[in-house]
Amino acid sequence: MESPRATPGSRRARRRARPRRRALLYVSLASVAVVGVTAAGTVYVKAHARENSVSSATSPAPSSSASASASGEASVEPVTEPAVDRDALLASALAKVTVPSGAKVSAAVLDLDSGDSAAYGDSAFDTASIVKVDILATLLLQAQDADRHLTATEKAYATKMIENSDNTSASQLWDVIGKAAGLDAANKRFGLTSTEGGDGALWGLTQTTAADQLTLLQQVFGDESKLSEASRAYIQGLMKTVESDQRWGVSAVADGSEFALKNGWLARSTTGLWDVNSIGRVTVGGTDYLVAVLSKGTVSQAKGMSLVEAAAKAAVGSFTEASDSASASASASQ
Repeated sequence: MESPRATPGSRRARRRARPRRRALLYVSLASVAVVGVTAAGTVYVKAHARENSVSSATSPAPSSSASASASGEASVEPVTEPAVDRDALLASALAKVTVPSGAKVSAAVLDLDSGDSAAYGDSAFDTASIVKVDILATLLLQAQDADRHLTATEKAYATKMIENSDNTSASQLWDVIGKAAGLDAANKRFGLTSTEGGDGALWGLTQTTAADQLTLLQQVFGDESKLSEASRAYIQGLMKTVESDQRWGVSAVADGSEFALKNGWLARSTTGLWDVNSIGRVTVGGTDYLVAVLSKGTVSQAKGMSLVEAAAKAAVGSFTEASDSASASASASQ
């Protein structure tokens, strides 16, 4: 209620003061609204405040985003990296590889740092001697189940089978694991879905895919494995010390001697054409990759080796080049 002692002049002064108080009140409410925004929204508002502080001489008009922020309706759009189609990149890279007439090639890659993977081709191939890694992994899994260590004889066979690709040793351990039945049972536990052990004593004619070989490599080199740490270290150690004349294939991609591998090669008696395969882990630019490359139908082992190495380089290149492009784009946007 107005005081009866107030003069007309003082009433006019109070009326002039009211708009100022209302303006101050609105500013206070706006400030509360901004403070009430989520932590992400607060960063958004502050960022725009810095961007708009171009010159202290002029005061630019508030943007619609700033107005929305002041009313407590600020929204923050999360920045997401575009999905990379690794399979498409791998397919594009391998399409540039010259494949001899009548031959086929398939590949699969896993970046152990990021977990990204890709596969090209789902055809079945003869394993040839790369199955020797699978035979040893099966033997070690069976030994774990029986709570025993490998015997001295088994270790001697395993060493010659992996380091020297000795076929007699492979045949001995093929019998120990129970041939195809033992291999298939272990592979089911390992997560392989398209691998089938060879008939009878023909372990080299085990059928597999590049994707399945990548799964097997994860059992050998990955932490989430049915194999114990000691079993994994044992296989890795042998794959790192294959004899010098067998250091070809996926190792062509590696930086220096940073690789562990097993190769396979087999001339089919029915056609005279070659199966040439290579699986392993390589280090490129400080990043570890698991790589599996399978081929069939080349007229010689040398042609198959060249095809496998070219495919391995293209396959890993599809990852390293994509990473370099992403890094360049990120730097340009900063």
